[in-house]
Amino acid sequence: MTFWQRLSAPAEVLICGASRGIGLALTERLLARDDVARVWALARHASQSAPLDDLAGRHGERLQCLDVDACDERELHSLSRHLQNAEVRLNLLLCSVGTLQEGASRAEKSLAQLDLAGLQATFERNTFAPILLLKHLLPLLRGQHPCTVAALSARVGSIGDNRLGGWYSYRASKAALNQLLRSASIELRRLNPQSCVLALHPGTTDTELSRPFQANVPADQLFTPAFAAECLLAVLEGQGPEQSGSFWAWDGQPIPW
Repeated sequence: MTFWQRLSAPAEVLICGASRGIGLALTERLLARDDVARVWALARHASQSAPLDDLAGRHGERLQCLDVDACDERELHSLSRHLQNAEVRLNLLLCSVGTLQEGASRAEKSLAQLDLAGLQATFERNTFAPILLLKHLLPLLRGQHPCTVAALSARVGSIGDNRLGGWYSYRASKAALNQLLRSASIELRRLNPQSCVLALHPGTTDTELSRPFQANVPADQLFTPAFAAECLLAVLEGQGPEQSGSFWAWDGQPIPW
């Protein structure tokens, strides 16, 4: 039975990082489904996003855009209260927030390039934001209803698959995210036996995150956000409570820790 077949009513979906890249593509694709009741689209500047505004024009109140910084716990607390007051029960929570080389974050090639500011900035977006989002939205996931939580990880976060080194903070932040999601899956299983928590690798996708590093990527291995979103939803659809706490690639293959 697929994720969608387990639902007894159209899904309530929340996507964090919905204003661009894979998050935007996921938002668009999910809004196209008749079995999705509503999508809550979160981003730091969601209300100023032209693509989200266009989607809102087409889908009306089925799309709710909220300005939320997932690294700010005060904003996350307010988000949780707002959704609880609206009596939202989440079926699908997706987090596509992440950074590789932006601001203080760096794709370090050597130990000499590491610094505390870069490490902190990378971990803040890649590791802390997704798990804090889950912490604050936990009340909307408790119960007996089908729910899936998924965050974008990366194959380079696999310790077992690391043969090239480099990208110290990015690799480590994704490995830490994987561990946090694994632990969360165990706790959430006790709070909702129909829950599933997944770490997902979208492949190299043509987004702002990967753009500085695309020169040596073969054309057939560089995905559009729409293709990546389609693949990730196909993977997600096939996973249930039995697979909670696992790590999957865009092509449906498991990734070693």
